[in-house]
Amino acid sequence: MVSKRKLSKIDSEESSKADLQSRCSETKKSRISDKRAPAQGGLENEGVFEELLRTSGIILKAGEGQNEIAVDQTAFQKKLRVALEKHPSYPGVVKQFISGLESHIKDRSQFKNCLLPCTPARTEASRTLVHSYCESLIKLLLGIKILQPAVVTLLLEKIPEFFFDDFVKKLMQMLSVSPVPIQHDIITSLPEILEDSQQNEVARELSCLLKQGRRLTVPILDALSRLDLDAELLAEVRQSAMTIVPSVKLEDLPVVVKFILHNVKAADAVEVISDLRKSLDLSSCVLPLQMLGSQRKLKSQAQASSSMSQMTTSQNCVKVLFDVIKLAVRFQKDVSEAWIKAIENSTSVSDHKVLDLIILLLIHSTNSKNRKQTEKLLRSKIRLGFMPEQLVQNAFQNHSMVIKDFFPSILSLAQTFLHSAHPAVVSFGSCMYKQAFAVFDSYCQQEVVCALVTHVCSGNETELDISLDVLTDLVILHTSLLMRYATFVKTILDSMQKLNPCQIRKLFYILSTLAFSQRQEGSYIQDDMHMVIRKWLSSSVPNHKQMGIIGSVTMMGSVALKRNEADGGSLERPELSIECDGQLSTLLDLVGFCCEQTPEILALYYDELANLIEKQKGNLDLQLLDKFGKSLVEDFPNDFVVDLSPTVDGSFLFPVKSLYNLDEDETQGAIAINLLPLVSQSEPSRVTDEMSNPRKRVVSPICLSPCFRLLRLYTGEQNNGSLEEIDALLGCPLYLTDLEVEGKLDSLSKQEREFLCSLLFYALNWFREVVNAFCQQQDAEMKGKVLTRLQNITELQNVLGKCLAATPGYVPPPATFDSEAPEGVPSINAGGPMRKKNGKKKKSDSSKACSAERTQADESSDGNQPDTELSELEKSAAERETASPLAQLQSYRPYFRELDLEVFSVLHCGLLTKSVLDTEMHTEASEVVQLGPAELCFLLDDMCWKLEHVLTPGSTRRVPFLKEKGNKDTGFSHLCQRSPKEVAECVVKLLKPLCNHMENMHNYFQTVIPNQGVVNESGLDIQEYQLMSSCYHQLLQTFRLLFAWNGFSQHENSNLLRSALQVLADRLKPGETEFLPLEELISESFQYLLNFQQSVPSFQCAFILTQLLMAISEKPMTGWKREKMAFCIHREIVSHLLVYLEHTDNILKAIEEISSVGIPELINSAKDGCSSTYPTLSRQTFPVFFRVMMAQLESSVKSIPAGKPSDSSEVQLEKLLKWNIAVRNFHILINLVKVFDSRPVLSICLKYGRLFVEAFLKLAMPLLDHSFKKHRDDVQSLLKTLQLSTRQLHHMCGHSKIHQDLGLTNHVPLLKKSLEQFVYRVKAMLAFNHCQEAFWVGILKNRDLQGEEILSQATAAPEEDSEDSADSEAEREPGSADSDSDSGGAGR
Repeated sequence: MVSKRKLSKIDSEESSKADLQSRCSETKKSRISDKRAPAQGGLENEGVFEELLRTSGIILKAGEGQNEIAVDQTAFQKKLRVALEKHPSYPGVVKQFISGLESHIKDRSQFKNCLLPCTPARTEASRTLVHSYCESLIKLLLGIKILQPAVVTLLLEKIPEFFFDDFVKKLMQMLSVSPVPIQHDIITSLPEILEDSQQNEVARELSCLLKQGRRLTVPILDALSRLDLDAELLAEVRQSAMTIVPSVKLEDLPVVVKFILHNVKAADAVEVISDLRKSLDLSSCVLPLQMLGSQRKLKSQAQASSSMSQMTTSQNCVKVLFDVIKLAVRFQKDVSEAWIKAIENSTSVSDHKVLDLIILLLIHSTNSKNRKQTEKLLRSKIRLGFMPEQLVQNAFQNHSMVIKDFFPSILSLAQTFLHSAHPAVVSFGSCMYKQAFAVFDSYCQQEVVCALVTHVCSGNETELDISLDVLTDLVILHTSLLMRYATFVKTILDSMQKLNPCQIRKLFYILSTLAFSQRQEGSYIQDDMHMVIRKWLSSSVPNHKQMGIIGSVTMMGSVALKRNEADGGSLERPELSIECDGQLSTLLDLVGFCCEQTPEILALYYDELANLIEKQKGNLDLQLLDKFGKSLVEDFPNDFVVDLSPTVDGSFLFPVKSLYNLDEDETQGAIAINLLPLVSQSEPSRVTDEMSNPRKRVVSPICLSPCFRLLRLYTGEQNNGSLEEIDALLGCPLYLTDLEVEGKLDSLSKQEREFLCSLLFYALNWFREVVNAFCQQQDAEMKGKVLTRLQNITELQNVLGKCLAATPGYVPPPATFDSEAPEGVPSINAGGPMRKKNGKKKKSDSSKACSAERTQADESSDGNQPDTELSELEKSAAERETASPLAQLQSYRPYFRELDLEVFSVLHCGLLTKSVLDTEMHTEASEVVQLGPAELCFLLDDMCWKLEHVLTPGSTRRVPFLKEKGNKDTGFSHLCQRSPKEVAECVVKLLKPLCNHMENMHNYFQTVIPNQGVVNESGLDIQEYQLMSSCYHQLLQTFRLLFAWNGFSQHENSNLLRSALQVLADRLKPGETEFLPLEELISESFQYLLNFQQSVPSFQCAFILTQLLMAISEKPMTGWKREKMAFCIHREIVSHLLVYLEHTDNILKAIEEISSVGIPELINSAKDGCSSTYPTLSRQTFPVFFRVMMAQLESSVKSIPAGKPSDSSEVQLEKLLKWNIAVRNFHILINLVKVFDSRPVLSICLKYGRLFVEAFLKLAMPLLDHSFKKHRDDVQSLLKTLQLSTRQLHHMCGHSKIHQDLGLTNHVPLLKKSLEQFVYRVKAMLAFNHCQEAFWVGILKNRDLQGEEILSQATAAPEEDSEDSADSEAEREPGSADSDSDSGGAGR
């Protein structure tokens, strides 16, 4: 009945609409104005409404009184309905009645009365007719059918008048007690309900509610995002949302982040993103990977399924989160730039998270405009060690679903990073390749493999090495996965000509692992490899044969590897061996045939097998090893070892003599290396005769060292590292000849001299391999013999140096066989005496066995006149070297066998006792054997070369540096199979003995240096001094190369750096460094090394020490400690530079060379680079160099005598030349302020600029007075050059005033006074020479340091013309003083 709400048919539709519109209009007006209608004062103005109610039985009351009813409720409704229907104006009376009701309830008190129950009238009659409880008037009217629709409409229109008074409070109260679903609906509806004026208040309430609970996070943030809030409130609400980010549920996190990123403005974008970045922790957003492993332990399958479902849900939520961020980055420019800025502002490793890497990848893939900026930032973070590889692994493994979308960017960045020169960036790129292959799908894996193969085939050395390393790691970790793409990897075989031996080994290791890891799948790779190897071995090209030998041995190694049961390989081994047996036998036969023809190929075969055994130590199947190795090692005693006898049969160029026997008392079973007879047999004529007899096997001494290396590694592998079976070879003698060659070489023929040189090379290489073999033996007697062999090496190198000096054009026999022979003949003067720039002779090589020093300054130095102030000690050493010219052996390094890193364990040795045993094996006597200076120098020199090759960026094996043809790794074959980190770890383990040796050097020179000037009285051993000096230099160089290694900047090497620093710091604080923070370790290490400054014996040692201190100071630490270190370093540089300039022949030329060569190199270098000629000259040390050069320039010109009238023309010209050089240097230095415009540089210019001008006035101007007429052009040129400098000084004065720098402006008055004096002094000089008409003073404009006019002080146009006139006048008058006119303006 009531629910239908139908109007009476007498109410026309049009009138109802019009009436509704009018009422709505009135209601809106009343709501806006918020004015209450005046109360109706009773029934004075009775209308239709009041009359009908009264006649029907209700009396309306005004004020606080309730309406009264005099009849029963039902009777009232009936009477009113009948009255309305029988009214003459029906149905219009209904409208009049409703109009009256509306007017009546305009008064709120009357409206309230109408809503309250009516009270019975107080008359006697009504008391019996009316019930005690009556309904309200409104409810009674709603019960009348013809009034119901109109009354309902009226009430609905009345509601808004009361809606906004306390609605918010009531609504929030209701929200607090409602169930969660109701709360959700209410909050979601709020944006449609609220007016603009109420939104801020509700937003604050919702913000508080957001902090209280997490169940309504989504609807609250959804509602808040649709409200129109002011900026201050929006920031407050955003901060509330930010506080819940760490604890919000994962499924709600995308909504929270979306709200935070919503409407971010440029002004606060960086702050908002920084806070969000700190709050977001992806490690808590996903289940750790360890959960996958724990799922295997779950007993219930349902539990495992539930856990996997939870993980999938988590990954999906994280995916949605990054989709939200991606949208913000794509469509909000400020968000993208703010993310980059926030990550850029992070300054420590701990501040960087997985989130940062993913965001950078996201921006790189989404915003093309920010791509380069993102790449640059990522490179910077990697270089600083803020993006360690562990972070990359966590990102890929935990968030592969997200990162997979950025695969094109990942591939692009990885390809770009592989071109970098920084090892950390290269390593990062390779890590991206490996992780992408490990976690992405097959499409991405194929793209990764194709990209790596492309790198390999590109021919670029850096890309090639790294790509092969990545493929090697992949084939080890993901063999079965990579097997799917073996076809792509196999295509590298077509580009083998571009690979060096080390790279060929890597490639064949990859292919062999794929070929033999899975029998059926790898069979086609085996066939291709066999075909390629057979083709190479059958080739007549030596390079192809080398490739064939390397490939075949690598392939044998894969066959001979032990199979682990866990891999299932143990089941396949018998079948695999049977299948491969035929091919392997054929291959071995072909290799053997190939080796018989050429000794070099056989030697390579020995070396490759030895490398294989060393690399796979303990992992080879001994039975298979016997199959292809036993026959080879059995050849050694038959070919090279003979019984020791007093005489040797045969005719040779030199008489045979047994030398270097360490077991002289062993008469029974004594053996010797049959070297000299073998060398005689290898002569070209003898070889031709032997080859004519095919039944006799030819043995070449070339194979001696390689065969022994194979023998000792094979023996160690078979006997668990024991070399007892072959230890007799350590002390056995060699068949050589008398090596007392002093004075005999000139009488020998060329053939005899070359024969003697070859004999010495073979002997040296034999001893090197013997030291390699036995250096790690723990027996004291064996250690003593090893040290003796080192002494033998240094002695033989002395003899070899003399022989090479007398044998020009000699080419030694090869010692390394995995690369092409070096082109050309080694220069015997390659390491001859070198002189330092400007006359200071360099420290000569202290040992004939040691190479010349190899610092960058040495390499670029020129030989000038010798210094006349050399100490007696240095003169004696120079005379000694001149009297006995020794060929340095640097250029012959490729012809020596490589020393293993394990040899440097000898540095641990102190004093050892060597037992000299008699025939009854009893100790008869003891002899003290010590690692002497010559042996120490030999070892340190080799270590420096190795470290320079591996750890120095300019010469690392990852960056090609040799311009000539050939393999840059020649002589480093074993070293290149180790990573730079492995080499650094080896050196760190040696730091303690290295520190001991360096402290010994320090103590030695602390005693010796005071006596250098009285060599004859002190009886100092000059050769020992030179040896110790060279050792000191090599020790400092070793430390510098280690600590300057840029690999220490990588996070994964931080522990290694700490270990190295701890060794140094422990020398000052023994036992206290274990728990010191890194900064303290750096500081203590710096102080320890700084203590050596008092004992350095040469300028070069001081230079290396300074570089070492600079390398230590560059390690991460706080500002004040860094400044303290910088001060010490600057002090050292000042002292070194002063020594250099004070002892040079011509200080002006030295300053000119530094300023015109070194400084331009610095300007053209990278931001953190240095001069290549002067490595200590960097942007940080430039002010130090600049101050010293300006001070020395000013000091040097004061030593130029003033001009006198009596001076001859030649004397005048000589003085003018000196001043010309000085002024030119002054001009170069002053103009450097345009590039280096820091405050210290400006202060130096202003101070020393004035002093230079004053010295010019005092000393140069008298010279110009008397030489102007004879040397007018020279004088004019001098003044013109000086004019350019005085102009720049004037610009500096203006700059100082503009910036109001008190420290600079204090210099200005005195400088301007000097410039003004200079003007008038030049005028006086011209007047003295009757040329005063050439002098004309202009006005110099105020300009900045770059020469741009200062507009605020711009001069007028006529003044511009006058300055131009001065210049043109100067051009017309050769003797004019235009150079002073502008300076004069400056002075005024």
